[in-house]
Amino acid sequence: MRIGIDLGGTKIEAVALDGSRELARRRLDTPRGDHAATIDAVVGLVRHLEAELGQSASVGIGIPGTMSPATGLVKNANSVWLIGRPLQTDLERRLDRPIRMANDANCFAVSEAADGAAAGAEVVFGVILGTGTGGGIVVRGQIVVGVNAVAGEWGHNPLPWPADDERPGPACYCGRRGCIETFLSGPGLQADYARSTGETRTAAEIAEQAAAGDRGASAALERYEGRLARGLASIINVLDPDVIVLGGGLSNIDRLYTSVPRLWSPYVFSDTVATRLVKARHGDSSGVRGAAWLWE
Repeated sequence: MRIGIDLGGTKIEAVALDGSRELARRRLDTPRGDHAATIDAVVGLVRHLEAELGQSASVGIGIPGTMSPATGLVKNANSVWLIGRPLQTDLERRLDRPIRMANDANCFAVSEAADGAAAGAEVVFGVILGTGTGGGIVVRGQIVVGVNAVAGEWGHNPLPWPADDERPGPACYCGRRGCIETFLSGPGLQADYARSTGETRTAAEIAEQAAAGDRGASAALERYEGRLARGLASIINVLDPDVIVLGGGLSNIDRLYTSVPRLWSPYVFSDTVATRLVKARHGDSSGVRGAAWLWE
């Protein structure tokens, strides 16, 4: 039995798998801002699933950041209370076993490349558009981590080809301004809408209002699509993936899959663009499934 944990910014989800068969699943809210409580929550989920199913399991965890190869501490996490903490060491001590840990976007990408929307593709770029803007690369079924453990971290590059009103861009938690994440995350879309209308709406509400013909919401979503197209065009120019898979809450905006490929062509350094943009087949389950498969 394998247990996968998706440690997100707003929720922690756990699944127990036997092969590809799901045995049980649990979810709870992330105790934001509290590292010790986050450890307790993850340990509690593992213990609960093992008690329910009557057997112990390997544990794989996807986190919204990565472990530094130099220090063994969490870095680059938009769940900032994890940064600089020995998360893997703490969990291994509490669970009394080795665990495997990877960036949540890497877990998402490997799940979709294995038997999801990108099954059979040689090069896959997986994108999570949610609380943050993560990315993961899978080549021939293998996660590309990189020597610095930052492969796929497109969200902390600057927004490509910025317009004058996009400079210097919103402040990012990483200390810079104008990062892709500040525009393309859920909070980024909400902030853009608020700047232009003076109103506060969630990303889901903006999408719903745009579909209903609301002018302010439609304009915000059009800006979002253009920025996403530019961001992904820069990935195509470097990685040239067969498939780009979208996950996270914003991936549920269906119009992205037709509008963004139409908009990215002028920015891709090619006469044709064969890269496919697709929605995750496993939805919210991709990250947690991929975490369990870290023990494959």
